[in-house]
Amino acid sequence: MVAAVQKEYKANVASDNRYRLGAWVLLAAVVMLFTSLSSAYVVRIAATNDWQPLPLPKILFVSTAIILISSFTIEIAKRKVGTRLAHSRWLLVTAILGVAFLFTQLLAWRQLARQGLYLASNSRSSFFYLLSGIHGIHLAGGLLAITFVFLRSRRLVNEELSGTKGRGLTDATAIYWHFMDALWIYLFLLLFFWR
Repeated sequence: MVAAVQKEYKANVASDNRYRLGAWVLLAAVVMLFTSLSSAYVVRIAATNDWQPLPLPKILFVSTAIILISSFTIEIAKRKVGTRLAHSRWLLVTAILGVAFLFTQLLAWRQLARQGLYLASNSRSSFFYLLSGIHGIHLAGGLLAITFVFLRSRRLVNEELSGTKGRGLTDATAIYWHFMDALWIYLFLLLFFWR
């Protein structure tokens, strides 16, 4: 009997680690993508004299605050895995904040467009639209993961949710979400404060 329990525990831990490993493998690909785009950005700055300043849309400070708060809310959701109602509430708050972040990004794009700065206006605006757009697509993927974990948590009973599979899914989603938050801070500093 003890051997069977140990075997089940090891299988659950392996399943739990599988989700985290998957998140880290996915993030490795994202890191490579954004490293290459960042390198192109830095090389482009150094290679020419036609680099035009890009006015900083003030709404980006709001979006940065929103995404930072969402990191706290997903962390709370992660800590509430054993409590279905609290867990799903904090996941919902995180998803709402993620949607609000994407909305503020669109507002920033509209603000730049009203100033006559489009994707093809100059190199700096091209990089802003490209990097923020690709980040937004990846963040939308994180929203899909949060939605999946949220729906799963709503249909399971507390005992199943607190199991290693529920914890592993939530942990993997939180890892991805925290990375998207950190990536936005990096992009924000790169785009508006790198000279």
